Amino acid sequence: MAIDVLLYDAYGTLWDVHSVMQRCESCWPGRGAQLSLLWRSKQLEATWLRSLMGRYVPFSTVTREALEFACDSLRLPLQKDHESELMAEYLKLATFPDVADTLMHKVAAKIGILSNGSPDMLEPLVLHSGLKFDAVLSVDTAKVFKPAPAAYQIAVERFGVPKERIGFVSSNFWDAAGAKSFGFTVYWINRGGVAAERLGFQPDRVLKTLAAL
Repeated sequence: MAIDVLLYDAYGTLWDVHSVMQRCESCWPGRGAQLSLLWRSKQLEATWLRSLMGRYVPFSTVTREALEFACDSLRLPLQKDHESELMAEYLKLATFPDVADTLMHKVAAKIGILSNGSPDMLEPLVLHSGLKFDAVLSVDTAKVFKPAPAAYQIAVERFGVPKERIGFVSSNFWDAAGAKSFGFTVYWINRGGVAAERLGFQPDRVLKTLAAL
């Protein structure tokens, strides 16, 4: 079946969340990589737990709270100016090297983003990057994070096409599995060559780069 809409995950797929590492390092020399990894891990964990609890808050709140936890856990004093600087980095994350060229070659009638990010984070991020999309969709509409089915349903309602005619691209396997479970055609970008998690669903295609699309 042909794909009418191709959607991309944002964080970790188009934008490199660990491009914050340099700023982390400037705040706490020698601890930047450790902080960046724990911050991202707790950010994701919080979205899953909040969805299970039925306690949604915007991704900007999740991201700030994950930063506070990571600093507390690593015994790094988090001053207000550092917190503001690090949160601001999420509004200007670096894209992966193959993103701009890939998006120049439109492979579907419509392309968009479907992200856990809240509008207050996504809108400035997309604007800063200069990338163009037909739609930038946030799970904030459904008040639940991916991989909940209601998060993927946002795209069906926005574009008015059957879910089988929507393609979804993510570098996060949990997201790829969630989208496949929902009924999308899924492309997993496995840049690191990591093992696939056992979640009962496998992507339709596994690719090493976005350019392979």
